[in-house]
Amino acid sequence: MGESDAPWYYCLKHHRAEQGKRCWFADRMGPYPDRATAERALDIVRERNARADARDDD
Repeated sequence: MGESDAPWYYCLKHHRAEQGKRCWFADRMGPYPDRATAERALDIVRERNARADARDDD
């Protein structure tokens, strides 16, 4: 797998999407299929947490 084929991650240390496993595993979220999705990582987590909280409230 070449670098251009590597999955995308959101780096919590650098606060940006990065391709490949550049940072320590505890500092990254993913993998994501593309850069745009990785850039939305924090929004995705917030949405999932809100859905889980709503289920917990039921």
